[in-house]
Amino acid sequence: MTDTAIRVLIADDQPLQRMGTAMFLAGQPDLDVAGEAGDGGEAVRLARELGPDVVLMDVRMPHLDGIAATRRIMTDRHNGGRRPHVLLLTTFDLDEYVLDGIEAGASGFLTKDAPPGDLMSAIRAVAAGDAVIAPSATRRLLRRFASGRFGQVPLSGEEHAGIGRLTDREREILVAIGEGLTNAEISARLHLAESTVKSHVGRIFVKIGARDRVHAVILAFRAGLVQA
Repeated sequence: MTDTAIRVLIADDQPLQRMGTAMFLAGQPDLDVAGEAGDGGEAVRLARELGPDVVLMDVRMPHLDGIAATRRIMTDRHNGGRRPHVLLLTTFDLDEYVLDGIEAGASGFLTKDAPPGDLMSAIRAVAAGDAVIAPSATRRLLRRFASGRFGQVPLSGEEHAGIGRLTDREREILVAIGEGLTNAEISARLHLAESTVKSHVGRIFVKIGARDRVHAVILAFRAGLVQA
């Protein structure tokens, strides 16, 4: 383990599942298991106490499910403003609960039968602020729900101000993000170096207060920059 290891909290009501996941992560020098939770309530408490970078959150747990736990973690005012990224673990890749989780603040989802390598890559991705949803799935899921649930939520004053601070180029890139394009695809569309696109994306996230790419897509829809 390194000093900059990604600290992971595992939340699952099945002890064997938690143990297996912890074993997979233990052999990675850049990943550290910060703790384990057996239900959503414990996940909320440990997220506050341990300050993990990523929470692996099982969707279906007793007492407090993973969706409600995600929402509490993302709105917790007792964590010094530092919130972990939440990666949902679910049985079905288009589970309705996943959409609720994304709306609650999760950075993406992964099915429980995903290969260990995919899990580790997903943890690293969300820790870096990326979304763990394929661009095609982003387009499909958010276009399906943007005009309903996401589209009906107006921008806050702060969010509106952030959108207003975007340059023309940044607004153009946010539209492309909202359409589900990757940085490489944006690079090709706008004839920019991919490193330049990445820099723009980082500045956009700061200006609009987006926690990750999924959140940026949702804000683009809510701002009316992308149509469902």
